[in-house]
Amino acid sequence: MNKDDVPDIIKEVGFDFHWEEKKVWKLDVPTTEMYIGELTWHLDIPFCSHQGGAYNLKPRDIIEHQTDYESEYERTMNADLKYPIDIMENKGRWLILDGLHRLMKAYILKMRTAHVRIIPREKIPQILKDDVDD
Repeated sequence: MNKDDVPDIIKEVGFDFHWEEKKVWKLDVPTTEMYIGELTWHLDIPFCSHQGGAYNLKPRDIIEHQTDYESEYERTMNADLKYPIDIMENKGRWLILDGLHRLMKAYILKMRTAHVRIIPREKIPQILKDDVDD
């Protein structure tokens, strides 16, 4: 995806680097509990994709219109909550590196807290994507 095609809201709230989830998973970072209210702002940003698009679907739309987004909802409900949500501080709030569907499921299940791993910004060089199409 060309960075000019990225919606302004994603540019505004998102990271300014590209990362590999598998590299994030390998980091040795402790797990802690966090009130999901600190993360639910993600539900109103079009971080999801639908019908071949990118960044064109809000998680809240999937949650509130399950039959319209059946496959996305099913993916959400299949998310395994035994794995923590990986987050990093970005622009004054917690931003998810990996685990949006786990957050969505926790929200649907009315959980008050979730397991998270707070990834320090110093770890960015270790998680950078090797080749980026820009």
